[in-house]
Amino acid sequence: MRQITEQYVTSIAPNPAAVKNAKKISNSGGFVRLCASSDDSFYMGECKGSGSSNYITSADFADASKPVYRCSCPSRQFPCKHSLALLFEMAAGKSFTPCEIPEDILQKRKKLEAKAEKAQSQSEEDKAAPKAPPKVNKAARTKKLKKQLEGLNMTQELVNSLLNSGLGAMGGNSVSAYRDLAKQLGDYYLPGPQAYINELVLEMEAFREDSNTVHYTKAAGILSRLRALLIKSRDYLNGKLESGDVGDDDSTLYEALGGVWKLDQLQALGLKKENAQMMQLAFNVIFDEARKEYIDIGWWADLETGEISTTYNYRPLKAVKYVKQDDTIFELAKVPMLTYYPGGSNRRIRWEAAEFIPITPEHLAQLRSKAAPELAGPVKTAKNEIKNALSPDKVVSLIQFRRIGKTEGGYVLEDKAGHTILLNDMPDGESTTLRLPMLPNQEILENQVLLGAFYYDRPQQRVCLQPYSIVTEKTVVRLMY
Repeated sequence: MRQITEQYVTSIAPNPAAVKNAKKISNSGGFVRLCASSDDSFYMGECKGSGSSNYITSADFADASKPVYRCSCPSRQFPCKHSLALLFEMAAGKSFTPCEIPEDILQKRKKLEAKAEKAQSQSEEDKAAPKAPPKVNKAARTKKLKKQLEGLNMTQELVNSLLNSGLGAMGGNSVSAYRDLAKQLGDYYLPGPQAYINELVLEMEAFREDSNTVHYTKAAGILSRLRALLIKSRDYLNGKLESGDVGDDDSTLYEALGGVWKLDQLQALGLKKENAQMMQLAFNVIFDEARKEYIDIGWWADLETGEISTTYNYRPLKAVKYVKQDDTIFELAKVPMLTYYPGGSNRRIRWEAAEFIPITPEHLAQLRSKAAPELAGPVKTAKNEIKNALSPDKVVSLIQFRRIGKTEGGYVLEDKAGHTILLNDMPDGESTTLRLPMLPNQEILENQVLLGAFYYDRPQQRVCLQPYSIVTEKTVVRLMY
């Protein structure tokens, strides 16, 4: 029988309610018939429904990376609760009687195969011939760039005003001026700078309430990043307008200004990899108060290279019930086409389809071999990235270590060359170091591989490392789920 895990079923469900209802169907004996093809590619079930007739639901694994779920019920959810319940029956190891694949399914497979062959043929032609860049409405794009530049200039004037008057003005009337500016930037296609302004407003409002000078420090950091974005973005936009080349490029400023990439745009720029094997090592959900949205973040390792990339799933508060939340993945993702976003370390990745298989000791051994043998390399990379005001404030890497031990100053990681680094938690984030003494087997704190975030700790004026996961020979021990 094809191996299906409950975690996989949960990951493809449209919402938690569908999972709950599917489990209820499975656990209560809702299926009156279960059958599967001899080649293990097709599963079907007859399920009792609310109507007079039973529902027929099926799972077609002809293409394991893109399973097709079908059901005769009228639900608009996909997959529906009956399809999920069928998968739960598989995960539970229920008995499926042998059956032939229905003729209508075989016909549908042929259509899908023909469509796939056509797409593959087109893909081969695209590889053989130089691919033309996506068409751009030059007049419309030029108009938009000029509008963005106008908004940046307006923002620069207000930022200069605050810098000239000093951060002491944070508690004054500038709050309303910045709040108004944040609203206006929506009309200038600048959601990126708009988010920085909203962050600044939040710090101003917090200072008004508690007069805590920590808000000065945070506001200064926001202003530094905003100022760098304004300077670099104005040069970037002016350069594109002067050259007349207003098409897509791989600059990170496109997204920093609030642009939204499409997969075909990124792939046309060569930001892709075929047949990637990705393993998720950590997962977290944060709420961005400035943007009013939840962000589901996954940290993934490429088994071939050891590169650590990230997935981001944005769920705006006003539409949170319509956007499916991502979840922790405990299986290996075999991705036919992996797409990258522009960037330095920990680039964002996306894919349209993947096959998930159990992680084996061989996979873990392969990943462990890709970890940095000493601290020097990752620390140098992190320092160079953090110096850039527009880069993330951390770099997540894999590092081999000899041991992790407790000292008077806290937990310390020692690499195999004897170099050490303090383990600590980044401010305003989830704490993970407190979970180290809770590990049931303290032996995993010796001669293993750590996934962690290198960052600059301002109070201690040093680079520290926040532990995310420990990769052993047998499993991944997650400190951040």
